[in-house]
Order: sequence, then structure tokens, then C-alpha cells
Amino acid sequence: MLLLMERKLGEVHPLLTLCGTIVENWQGNPIQKESLRVFFLVLQVTHYLDAGQVKSVKPCLKQLQQCIQTISTLHDDEILPSNPADLFHWLPKEHMCVLVYLVTVMHSMQAGYLEKAQKYTDKALMQLEKLKMLDSSPILSTFQVILLEHIIMCRLVTGHKATALQEISQVCQLCAQSPRLFTNHASQLHTLLGLYCISVNCMDNAEAQFTAALRVSDLTTHQELWAFIVTNLASVYIREGNRHQELYSLLERINPDHNFPVSSHCLRAAAFYIRGLLSFFQGRYNEAKRFLRETLKMSNAEDLNRLTACSLVLLGHIFYVLGNHRESNNMVVPAMQLASKIPDMSVQLWSSALLKDLNKACGNTIDAHEAAQMHQNFSQQLLQDHIAACSLPEHNLISWTDGPPPVGQFQAQNGPTTSLASLL
Repeated sequence: MLLLMERKLGEVHPLLTLCGTIVENWQGNPIQKESLRVFFLVLQVTHYLDAGQVKSVKPCLKQLQQCIQTISTLHDDEILPSNPADLFHWLPKEHMCVLVYLVTVMHSMQAGYLEKAQKYTDKALMQLEKLKMLDSSPILSTFQVILLEHIIMCRLVTGHKATALQEISQVCQLCAQSPRLFTNHASQLHTLLGLYCISVNCMDNAEAQFTAALRVSDLTTHQELWAFIVTNLASVYIREGNRHQELYSLLERINPDHNFPVSSHCLRAAAFYIRGLLSFFQGRYNEAKRFLRETLKMSNAEDLNRLTACSLVLLGHIFYVLGNHRESNNMVVPAMQLASKIPDMSVQLWSSALLKDLNKACGNTIDAHEAAQMHQNFSQQLLQDHIAACSLPEHNLISWTDGPPPVGQFQAQNGPTTSLASLL
């Protein structure tokens, strides 16, 4: 656990293997043994998720879920061991259940199973609500904040920005009640606001939020969070199109081909995607294809469905621009299928627009009309959600970049003030 906290990930794997053998061979009270196994498996699952290996983690996660089911059927008999060390009890059973829901949500979000993430978030939050009525343990608020952080990211992908914004406000309220919680989650809170700003096309605010996220906390011990923020900030600079010096400075620090700063498979794949996106906007299509194929190779290896969908649709766009309609179709159709499964509204919008143009270019009038109708439906859904989000008083949170989280300071706006052009 200490090695994970100190980010000495190279030393973690052999030690986990040794611990696994020791835990399996340990003889003792069944509930104590299962509790110990949950502790071990949570560390193992966390290690894999930190490394962005969402496919490799599946066997461990399944074991953890089975283990918590076993514990819930065992009775808490009075335990009086002769060895005081056997009294180790790291979490109450009810807290363990919430923690297993939490790591399941983390896995589902990384893998792009967003409906599953929603299902387990609902279960966990319901359980937390019951526990907080009887228990004032600060770890419950920490669990709640981490759950909300993950489901907010899911909602931004599935096209529920208004709900995401209200949940960001909820995180603000929880952090306002606990200085310790705010200290530990200030960067994450600004990062979530940055992601929200991207989703409503407020790029200046997105830049300010990501910059604040990098400033407010010491991220030397949170290198994965640092890399995630920098990757998203780079995507903002690419969209703005006029921040070349800042962009190239960032890209040097997250170069996936050379000395990538973290061991996360997922973040390195995302860094290749960002390079591909930049090359696409610069019209360097062969270079873009190389980066995107690298992203696809990595995302397919670990079932990173969202990155796979994004890479496929961008490759499809490149082939369309190059006039290779057949190859474009081979990319866009699976991108659309995967985006529908996630579901990812932005990729569905992008894919349907490409399918409309592709079918029109190939003379497939009926398919072109069907794709145009799909595109219209996605546009309307996103537009309505955009207006709803920007009309909320909480939308003013995008201007907060310093100090404690503002709570109850929002004034309702008359309507959205941001451009809708990017959605149409």
C-alpha cells in the first residue's frame, strides 16, 4: 500500500504476488481471512487501474466481487485470537461493500461501460446514504466524492451535462464541509470543471480550470492525475488553434514515444491520440494515421472502448478527406456501433455526420437520409442538454479558479452564453 502511495509501481507487482501466496495460505477465522483477501485484492485491483490496464484487472476484480459476497454471508462471531496481530480489521464489512462498488465504478468508467458505472454508482450512493445516518466516519465522504468524480465524467460522455454540473456542485458542497477533503480533491474538482467547460465549448474557461488544477495541489505524488490534466489541456490548445508554443511545450512533457512520465497504459494511449488529433488538424494525415493506429493497438489490448471509438472515427474522417470512402466506412461503422454501446454522444454525433456524407458521396440515398436523421436526433439531444446546463446557476462555477469552493453563491442566468456552433 505504501509503495502504491509513493508511486513506486515497479516494486509493487512482485510484492503483490508474494502477498497473494501468503494470504491464500493463511489459516484463521473465515471472516478474518476474507477481510484480509478483500484488502489484498483492493490493492491489486487499484494497482492495475492505476496502470490503466482495464482488461488485465478483470480476473482480480471478479475475485474481489465474489469475496465481498462471501463476507456478506458470514456472521461476525466474537473473535478472541491468541495472537494480537490477528485482530487486524481494516474496514467494517459495510464500508468494504461500498469500496468494492467504488472500484467497480472506476473500472467501468475506464473501460467505457458507462451504464454499468451508473448502476453501481447508484447502489454505492444508496448504501452510503444509509451508512452516513449512523456513522460519521470521514472515509464515507471520501468514498462519496470519488464516486461522484467518476460518475460526473461518465455523464459528460453520455450527454448529461446538466446533471454532471449539479453533481460537481455537490462535490463542492462536500469539500466545503471538510478542509481535508478539499485539500485532497481540489485538483480533481478543477479538472472536472475543465472537462465540463470543454463539453459546453467554453475553451478559455477550460484552460483556466486545467491551469488551476495544476496549480492548487502538489501533483509530484499524483503523476497520473498530472498527465491526465496536461493531456486534456493539450486538447484545449489544439481546439483553440493559436497556442502553438504552449501546446508544443506540453506535448514534449507527455511524449508517448520517449520517456512518458507515467506507467499508465491508458494515459500513454491517450497521448498517442492527442498527437494524432494535432496531426489531423495540421493536415499531416500519414503521421496522424501512425499515431492513431498506435492508439488503436494499445486500446484494443486493454479494452479501452472510448479511446477505440474516438480513434476509429478520427481515422474514418482522415480516410474520408483523402477520398478513400471504402476504408472510411470500415472505420466509421464500428466506431458508431461502439459509441452506441458505451454510449458516447459526441462520437455518435461525429460518426453519424460522417456516415451521412459518406453515403451521400457513394450515392446511397436511403442510408444517407437515415444517417442524417440520426445526426439530427443526436444534435437535438446535445443542444437541449447544452441549453439546460448553461441555464443552471451552477454554470457560474466555471469562473471559480481560486480559493475555497464556492457554495450557495450562484445567481440564475437568463440563458446560455456559450457558443453552440461546435454541436451543430
